[in-house]
Amino acid sequence: MDKKKTLQMIADITNAPGTSGFEDAVVATARGYGEPYADLKEDSLRNLYLYRKGNSGNKPIVQLDGHSDELGFMVHYINPNGTIHFIPLGGWVPSNVPAHKVLIQNAEGEYIPGIIASKPPHFMSAAERNQAPAISDMVIDVGASSAEEVRRDFKIRIGAPVVPDVTFTYQEKHDLMMGKAFDCRLGCCAIVSTLEALSGEKLNVDVVGAMSVQEEVGTRGAQVTANTIKPQVAIVFEGCPADDTFSSPAATQTRIKAGPYLRHIDARMITNPRFQRFALDLGEQLRIPVQDGVRTGGSTNGAPIHLSNGGVPCIVIGLPVRYIHTHYGIAAYADYANAVKLAVEVIHRLSADVIGGF
Repeated sequence: MDKKKTLQMIADITNAPGTSGFEDAVVATARGYGEPYADLKEDSLRNLYLYRKGNSGNKPIVQLDGHSDELGFMVHYINPNGTIHFIPLGGWVPSNVPAHKVLIQNAEGEYIPGIIASKPPHFMSAAERNQAPAISDMVIDVGASSAEEVRRDFKIRIGAPVVPDVTFTYQEKHDLMMGKAFDCRLGCCAIVSTLEALSGEKLNVDVVGAMSVQEEVGTRGAQVTANTIKPQVAIVFEGCPADDTFSSPAATQTRIKAGPYLRHIDARMITNPRFQRFALDLGEQLRIPVQDGVRTGGSTNGAPIHLSNGGVPCIVIGLPVRYIHTHYGIAAYADYANAVKLAVEVIHRLSADVIGGF
């Protein structure tokens, strides 16, 4: 895996704007990186399917999943003073939302910069200063002075998608990536890197990647991809919330720079214990750093995939990311590389007999 090339892919795909339901730019960007290794198809939701070149069509199917949407917002209505009310798309915490830059897609496809604003402290009552504002009390300010100006000059309409205005950076010295949408554009990139690593190899399975849409609003896209691909086994790449900056040492299970994270359970899936043990043991055997743990909340596309087609053994290979579900994330490139390596080595060893044992 060429690191420079991979980092450019990560930058391009994470920088692409694409909140839930509006993943078009992400898919268009990802197509260019996936085409050398896969035959590509899309459906009407904008799920992108990557059928590995070299698939036979008569072997057990391994689905690779990563969701292409990011947390964002949608324009709700426009105030007479030109500020814009919005609703959240995905699981935002209100205190993380204000005082950040965003981009609003206008009627011509241009992304207009704005700032998420709330009442300045100078005009707040004592009670208001002591509580975080609700998202319903916030607005986006693009610099307009009237609703007419917003519509006529900025060409912003009701229903327009809004995304964080953040640009990817990488610190070589510290091996740290910072940017938006790591949940789960890192997973989308991992699909491409896995297909690249498997290029030209003879396998006992067929591999199909799916960059699925609308995960952040109820794992909707994966319900379609699982029933389109009909896999016998699945690997879900997911940007997993790192807990190494706030949990006690005993409770910490998802550290950056400690390898990919494999969860045994979350709110909507008990991971297939046989497949999970297979992957964890393989990581230990090959000295690939791997973390495992128990999630008491959250969920992934593993939820709809593992319940599809009569039941599908599924594991989640998580990429640890600090501060998921905010405008910014911090992740380590080494964790990304090891997640891809683990997925490749698992696929190398899969066959009808092995899958049957799960």
